[in-house]
Amino acid sequence: MSVRALRPRTAPPAAFARLTLNEARLAWRNPRALAMGLGLPVLMLVIFGELPYFQRHPAGYRGLTGFDVKVPTLAAMVIAGHAVMGLSLSLAAYREYGILRRMSTTPVPRAWVLAAPAVLQFCLVTAELVILFALAVAAFGLATPQDPGALVLSLFLCVAALFAIGLSIAAVARSSTLPVFAAGVYFPLLFFSGLWIPIAQMPDVLQHIATYTPVGAAVQAIQDSMQGTFPAARALAVMAAWALVFAPVSRRFFRWE
Repeated sequence: MSVRALRPRTAPPAAFARLTLNEARLAWRNPRALAMGLGLPVLMLVIFGELPYFQRHPAGYRGLTGFDVKVPTLAAMVIAGHAVMGLSLSLAAYREYGILRRMSTTPVPRAWVLAAPAVLQFCLVTAELVILFALAVAAFGLATPQDPGALVLSLFLCVAALFAIGLSIAAVARSSTLPVFAAGVYFPLLFFSGLWIPIAQMPDVLQHIATYTPVGAAVQAIQDSMQGTFPAARALAVMAAWALVFAPVSRRFFRWE
């Protein structure tokens, strides 16, 4: 009797929990990456909160301060960092060391192998967003979200869009070039999120482009939710479209070796 015949045809549901737990253990062994993922956005939040320049109400900000505008940008930055860099780089490392190839020969469904690191990154994103918004409200006087439901919806769609992009990068890029590929996507996303130049101060052409990027749409939707206005349908549709386009791409072209 072959070894394959001795294996169960399907993996028990508890196997997925074990996969996710192992992902958490591996992440815990690399505390510098965890510290950077949380520390950099929090550091930037403190800088924006302490500088008097960001307490002003520039023209075109709809009565908001520079700090109010930067918080949604930092939220998008947190999601993009874990999706485009963290998720794609971890899967590339698994492919390079042959982990994906070996896992694909086990009864564990392939979808679980990809979902486990995604679930871990999602949990990290959730924890960091809670810390980010709580600190902004408690320490720097950010107004509490006026429409929490719309805020959760906006953040969820941003996560779906950027995680689909991160999985697609891991699917199509070779391990040797993936860090460059991921960085080539990540930093333009940061630009169009308004991290360096607020979207309201960009030239009209760049503003138009930003509204059709997942991060630009996310910043707009998050800001609207914070102010008690349900996000514009276009912003939500843009994020949903990115997720619906790139999720099948990541599944169709993912390489296990």
